[in-house]
Amino acid sequence: MQELSLIQLLAVAILPLLFAITVHEVAHGWVALQLGDPTAKMMGRLTLNPIRHIDPVGTVLLPLTLIFLSKMAGAPPFIFGWAKPVPVTWENLSNPKRDMALVALAGPLSNLLMAILWALVAKIGYLLGGGALGLPLILMGSFGILFNLVLMVLNLVPVPPLDGSRVLSALLPGPWAWQLSRLEPYGFFIILLLLVTGILWSILGPIIDWFYVLLHVLFGL
Repeated sequence: MQELSLIQLLAVAILPLLFAITVHEVAHGWVALQLGDPTAKMMGRLTLNPIRHIDPVGTVLLPLTLIFLSKMAGAPPFIFGWAKPVPVTWENLSNPKRDMALVALAGPLSNLLMAILWALVAKIGYLLGGGALGLPLILMGSFGILFNLVLMVLNLVPVPPLDGSRVLSALLPGPWAWQLSRLEPYGFFIILLLLVTGILWSILGPIIDWFYVLLHVLFGL
């Protein structure tokens, strides 16, 4: 993948990236709907149309910049981004504390499912023997696996507003959950600091690698 030109890199990376972010958000809204909250549906967010979920900075500018910088540095592609959060009205949920955790878990679980589907795409590419048709499938599948595993594991970090914080809040006593929620205005800066210092990836990297190797072994990639 490092031998690809920037245009080729974007061509095989954009679709897996958009699907990874879009399906993640749709999963939140769909589970919320099943649990009694139609907010996302009413706002037209239960759609795979990425335009409805794109955040200009988090979905477009930041990922493209990171792909470009990784390419210029000759390093493996590093991607970080986000979409517009799907709105959830917790008052509509029958058991708000429990159901918010289930809604939160839906995003990372959807990424795990997509990583498996992209592994199938890559496997098809290998069965086709590479070439003009097989090679793009292999590359897209590899990016799809990587992007979705990164999003899955990253979103399980218990720092607001990441999904892991919603799950942790459901497990904590009320006063502790409230204290955790107070971190939300500073969550992005906490995550950014952990990324810049390398602390976050020193923890998450081995977990992502484990899942990546597992899928490659299971599908014979």
